[in-house]
Amino acid sequence: MSHKPLFEVCLQTVSGALAAQKAGADRIELCAALTIGGVTPSMGTIERCTEILKIPIMVMIRPRGGDFLYDQHELASMKRDIAICKELGVAGVVFGLLKSDGSIDQEQTKTLVDIAKPLQITFHRAFDVCKDPFLAIEQLIDLGIDRVLTSGQAPTAPEGKETIKKLMTQAGDRITILPGCGLQAENIAQFISYTNAREYHATAFKKEISPMQYRNDAVYMGIPGLAEYERQICSQPEVEAFIRAVSH
Repeated sequence: MSHKPLFEVCLQTVSGALAAQKAGADRIELCAALTIGGVTPSMGTIERCTEILKIPIMVMIRPRGGDFLYDQHELASMKRDIAICKELGVAGVVFGLLKSDGSIDQEQTKTLVDIAKPLQITFHRAFDVCKDPFLAIEQLIDLGIDRVLTSGQAPTAPEGKETIKKLMTQAGDRITILPGCGLQAENIAQFISYTNAREYHATAFKKEISPMQYRNDAVYMGIPGLAEYERQICSQPEVEAFIRAVSH
């Protein structure tokens, strides 16, 4: 391949964003609550990132976890979040909307696209649970979407590499296919060699133990079974490992 593929790091903290930038990431996707697939981060987090980062910031616009069928109130909040992101000066936004039959919600997607432009727009992994990905690609191109984040409708991108390759062939230069989910420093070079992906997306996390000395392990704040005193953080060495693997 004659060019270095662009590395977008998915993360959820300002310190993680700084680590990704320092390690050489090309772009970040900023989210919150990645344990449920990511939701919209706080406006304070977005604003702080715009103040201190030099690399482009894509912001997740997702009002809740679960499916991608939204009611009027959720759509209203998404519209407002996009407008605020424009005011804060981010590079782009990331969203995905489906209808109950598994098709792309073209009407509501167009509404959000019209609000977001001229920001870059990524249609996220709602795409991976749509009914017909090859029809969906054509619809998203017509709607003015810039890129699609996908694992090829498989649990991970390496497992969905055949579909990803087909989607890239179909898309050509009309829309960017952004593979993500399950990509690691150990498999990224082989994956890119096979698919010829121009961009890729990964978390580059490491586990960090909380510095809290006093702990009440009987109480949990979120989902039972998830450790309250561990954190998944974006790791500068992990990002560097991805970049080394691709460079070699």
